[in-house]
Amino acid sequence: MGVVGAGGIGLSVAADFVIHGFGVVLVDIDESRLEKSRDELSRAVLYGPMLRTALPRVPVEEALARTVFTTRLEALASCEFVVENVTESWDVKRGLYRELDAVLPPGVGIGVNTSSISIGRLAAETTRAPDVIGIHFMNPSYLKDAVEIMRGAETSDACLARVSGILEALGKSAVVVGDFPGFVSNRISHLFFNEAIRVVEEQGVEPATVDAVFKKCFGHRMGPLETADLIGLDTVALTLDHLYDSYGDEKFRCAELLRSMVKTQRLGRKTGHGFYQYGPVQPS
Repeated sequence: MGVVGAGGIGLSVAADFVIHGFGVVLVDIDESRLEKSRDELSRAVLYGPMLRTALPRVPVEEALARTVFTTRLEALASCEFVVENVTESWDVKRGLYRELDAVLPPGVGIGVNTSSISIGRLAAETTRAPDVIGIHFMNPSYLKDAVEIMRGAETSDACLARVSGILEALGKSAVVVGDFPGFVSNRISHLFFNEAIRVVEEQGVEPATVDAVFKKCFGHRMGPLETADLIGLDTVALTLDHLYDSYGDEKFRCAELLRSMVKTQRLGRKTGHGFYQYGPVQPS
């Protein structure tokens, strides 16, 4: 399996594959990011089964031996399927999909792990639209039981069946939705995050109080602000911008507090500081 992007979600997808016996080619443009991802992958393989007991236990040395860490997209030519996890930027993704189409053999599918960009729009940048499908892995992937699948207008039955088989091997079920901006999960969840941020901004409610309401009263495992910190506040802001541009509805306009936090690099867990403090982060 190929995984493009060694950030938080990409790393967790790679770990999910490795834990379940797949070989993985993990690609990122940043050598230091890849070096850091070795330690992160090792921790995920070691501690994942402690958090989700149904996961297979794999020796860390074996997991690393089955993982190739590289900056070369050409290394993906040996893969049977590729999952893309790069930043939510149309310009970045557009260029990447053209490159992937050039290096991947015919018939190799691409799973788009996107928050809001249309699957059909990305597929149109390739010559393999029937083999492009949205696979919205939640973070961390190896602890989740289900995945949101976004089927583009040209996604083939064969591609959907192939992805269903991959997910079955990962112990996950698929919830198939259509191809519209934000899909089901992000069209709804990012409104949720944005309103939670506005409550902090406009009403002065402490983030921990906002999150406590949803954890204690509704039984959520994480509150909206904790979840936004985990995703990355920059990614949340970019997704809201895509939704606003797509629908033209003011409800998707990014909260000013969120915009300010992104500008000052208070991005959540990835920088060690968002709505909560997470301690020092090693430079990537």
